[in-house]
Amino acid sequence: MAALEFDPIERAGELWAEQVGDATAMRFATSVMRVHQVLLSQFDAVLKPHQITFARYEVLRLLSFSSSGKLPLSKIGERLMVHPTSVTSLIDRLEQQGLVHREHDQRDRRRVLASLTPAGKHVLEAATSALSDVNFGLDALTAEQQDLGYELLRTFREANEDWGSRKA
Repeated sequence: MAALEFDPIERAGELWAEQVGDATAMRFATSVMRVHQVLLSQFDAVLKPHQITFARYEVLRLLSFSSSGKLPLSKIGERLMVHPTSVTSLIDRLEQQGLVHREHDQRDRRRVLASLTPAGKHVLEAATSALSDVNFGLDALTAEQQDLGYELLRTFREANEDWGSRKA
């Protein structure tokens, strides 16, 4: 895709200000969404040689953090904030690739557990190294700027009950 010769969000902000009003919130929200798109594109390019997407990487990483080495698919969905159908699709793909193993929980046969296979651990290590080598696409920001951005977005997430008790 060819690079634009101008910042489209800045231009949209100018037009917004002329036609709608204060563009501060619109510019910021649109910038967050654009950064998300840019990062996902970069992550997927870095992960392509490992034959996984960033969504699949997140599942592998989450499974590696599990103290038992296994997680119910429902927990994966909760932690990654994705619909159960999406989790099933991700696990299907990872299982087809031989990167995860799926089994029924022996204590509750209705629950399905996923765990990393040795091949999954190998891909996870290589993929993590690849993402770390590109500093998760954030080389344009200093470590201090990354910390500030994290704190800013954490404040927003907390105010919107991204974790903890959610309002019913």
